Amino acid sequence: MTKATGPLKDITIIDCTMALAGPFGTSLLADMGANVIKVEPPGGDVSRSLAPLPPDYANPNSSEPAGVDFGGYFASINRNKRSIALDLKDPADRESLLALCDGADALVENMRVGVMDRLGVGYDVLSKRKPSLVYGAIRGFGDPRTGASPYANWPAYDIVAQSMGGLAHITGPQDGSGNPSGASVGDIYPGTLMALGLLAAVHNARATGEGQFFDVGMYDAVLALSETVVTNYSMASKELGPRGAHHPSLMPFGIFPTADGGISIAAPGPGHWAALCEAMGRPDLIEDERTRNVHVRSRNQAFVEAIVAGWTKALTKQQIMEAIGGKVPCGPVNTAADIFADPHVAARQMLTEFEMPGDNPSATIVGSPIKFANTPSGFYRRAPMLNEHGSEIRSEFGLVAANDAERKD
Repeated sequence: MTKATGPLKDITIIDCTMALAGPFGTSLLADMGANVIKVEPPGGDVSRSLAPLPPDYANPNSSEPAGVDFGGYFASINRNKRSIALDLKDPADRESLLALCDGADALVENMRVGVMDRLGVGYDVLSKRKPSLVYGAIRGFGDPRTGASPYANWPAYDIVAQSMGGLAHITGPQDGSGNPSGASVGDIYPGTLMALGLLAAVHNARATGEGQFFDVGMYDAVLALSETVVTNYSMASKELGPRGAHHPSLMPFGIFPTADGGISIAAPGPGHWAALCEAMGRPDLIEDERTRNVHVRSRNQAFVEAIVAGWTKALTKQQIMEAIGGKVPCGPVNTAADIFADPHVAARQMLTEFEMPGDNPSATIVGSPIKFANTPSGFYRRAPMLNEHGSEIRSEFGLVAANDAERKD
């Protein structure tokens, strides 16, 4: 793809977010064609310097010549965006941001409570200037406009959201005290919900002419993701603990050891359980009083786990897939190398290779998981160098080009 063709190509978003949560959410929107203008401070988004870094990387503030001022972390979540550098403490640049918002559908930011207000570009100012503008925010604990949390002014990171939202408590070994997810779920899920909320608010604004403020609290998002914690405590007075490798009430439904790693097997229903028993050479377990349905299997979890694990650990992941793939829900625990070699990933275009600026090898990032039949979405522009599109954006929005020459256009 060489240009935006997704269904959101008529939406313009001013993206004042940094790090992971906000940029991930706006990257989803950019994949779907939205015109996302990334507004960065003169020093750039803090995530530009995060590893993995290419050979000729140099920090945007460095005097060293370089082919690129960002690494793989930034490239992955800032694809399909354009960059303009603005110092919001500078009156002229502040006016430039206001003018950008005049031509946009929405602005999103993930700063601490009150930061944008103190800079003179908060919701109250922007909504008076353009009543139809949607203003979205990601905060650790939400914004007082939608619910005054006692933690509203506390800083937060992914690990904090995972811990307070209940996810860390139900993750990890059964005899442990909880673990964070391997992926930064406390950032990525709030970012995803932000994208959803923004589209809903823009839809409403176009129908009514009225924009609005909305926010996603990182704590709130992870709590929603961990809904089973609330349901079990409310309806069964049960505090779920770390899940380990298996489901607390479905059996078998978890990850089992193999000769070369691990494999997930989920056979709680009678048909899948029968197919698994046949593959294991244990058809007797289909009607065995200890294993004949999911309820008794759950009560005899240790016995069932031992039977299934005894079969899987003697085989490779591939051998197990050949035995039950397509018959019983299952999947190997893939490493990165496995993912790169998987034909599904290639068929679904879930890996995107692109040329990095400068004297650097090409890079690969994850493709868009949202597929459209008539308005294809996905990668069409690499992540931007800092202020790479400053002059272009200023011209497009009719802004004064002052100071652009100092910003490495």
